[in-house]
Amino acid sequence: MLVIVVENAPPRLRGRLAVWLLEVRAGVYVGNYGRRVREMIWGQVCAYIEDGNAVIAWAAPNDAGFAFDTCGRNRRVPVDFDGFRLVSFGPEAALPAQPGPMAVIPPRGRGRG
Repeated sequence: MLVIVVENAPPRLRGRLAVWLLEVRAGVYVGNYGRRVREMIWGQVCAYIEDGNAVIAWAAPNDAGFAFDTCGRNRRVPVDFDGFRLVSFGPEAALPAQPGPMAVIPPRGRGRG
């Protein structure tokens, strides 16, 4: 099993992923491929992600039963802890300021002045 989740991905990358994987939700792609195809797909994701970010998870013969990797700017960074991969959160100040989904953005061209 292979899962790729992308955020803020350009349309050409989303289209490229849709060729190989099934998009079950917006930005969530699933499939079942071996190592070589997985690495080829992930290489394209990392090459074309631009300002977005992505995470990939796949079944692996380890204690957790899966492995994962990330690319792009994101607060969540994978770290190795005695051979076990965990996720560390970086500071928010390291990321560019962007309005969240509930932020109020003033309308363009309406009664400014």
